[in-house]
Amino acid sequence: MISSERRSLLRFLAIYLGSTLILFALGSYIFYNFQKYQIIDNQNSQLQLEAEKITQKLRELHQTFNKPLLYPNDSSFDSAIYDLDKGYIFGTFNPKDIKWDREFYKEGEKLFYLHSLKPYYLGASYLLVSKAFDPKPLNELLRMILLFLVGAGVIFTLLGLLLGRLFTAPMRESMEIMNRFIEDTTHELNTPISTILTNIELLDTLYRCEGQKEMRRIEMASKTLSRLYEDLTFLKLNHNYHRTLERLNLSELLEERIEFFYTLIEAKDIKVLKNIEPNITLEMDRNDAVRLLDNLLSNAIKYNYKLGKLEVTLTYNSLEIKNDGLGIKKEEIALIQNRFRRANSSEGGFGIGLDIIGQVVKRYEFTFTIDSDVHKSTKVTLSW
Repeated sequence: MISSERRSLLRFLAIYLGSTLILFALGSYIFYNFQKYQIIDNQNSQLQLEAEKITQKLRELHQTFNKPLLYPNDSSFDSAIYDLDKGYIFGTFNPKDIKWDREFYKEGEKLFYLHSLKPYYLGASYLLVSKAFDPKPLNELLRMILLFLVGAGVIFTLLGLLLGRLFTAPMRESMEIMNRFIEDTTHELNTPISTILTNIELLDTLYRCEGQKEMRRIEMASKTLSRLYEDLTFLKLNHNYHRTLERLNLSELLEERIEFFYTLIEAKDIKVLKNIEPNITLEMDRNDAVRLLDNLLSNAIKYNYKLGKLEVTLTYNSLEIKNDGLGIKKEEIALIQNRFRRANSSEGGFGIGLDIIGQVVKRYEFTFTIDSDVHKSTKVTLSW
């Protein structure tokens, strides 16, 4: 899966799963609260039932005078009776801060039910019944909701992946067609480009003919095509290319690549300022290094002003290339590093140079930054 397809799939999954999760979470929250109140109501009903039993026993005690008074007691409940002035009479507990204005209420982990007694059996006006809240049904409810969310999450993630792949299939087919086109194009370009460059070198070496200016233009165009061919080949074969790491003299290679672009530099009358420390070495594959340097130099030349400056600085831990070019807006710097994206359409190209640079930088764990001032200058820095 290519990076653009992966990004599209991840964005789709983020929106799809995010919205689904929000809807399920909202529905689960509503369901949880509804069931929570149902559970509390069921336990309140038990308090109410116990209060009815105690009331019945108090009525029997009230009507029996020749038997000892035994206050009704159930070990699973606490209860107490109060007079008309809300004074404590008797009970199995005596809580503080009773909410006299509420029939049912919850205080901490205990449920309370306040029942009015009429007539006043044994002088009691109020009966307070309490029971510890049983969290087991609530915990079971939470467990079921969490299992449901996990199961639904797995199902909808798999469904999202399936739908995402269906949605990205047309893009994948288009990219495959484009890759086949690039492969066929590069194959067809190789022979004529090599022939043109070879014959230009022979003509320049063996003959001093007229039309040197025209020959330079042909050479410049041919080198542009040659570099494009190399870039397209790199993109196609990058993942299957067998790399040979060697200790490269980066200083010499940089000088060589600047010389390669001499025709393009001369065409724009660009002044090259070089500050290249000698014998700077890096352990790299030569082809990767050439692609990296060629794309850095090509962009600096292509987007430079006529009669502009090109500053190349190489030190033991970094390479800086600065031009007097068109510049790049800050919001576009991140975007142009994607394949086939260009910040400026006034110059030719396919928008693959920075993508190639990014691949090489990632492979060798370099650091790559772009600093640009629109219509003034652009500086790229490669650190290792």
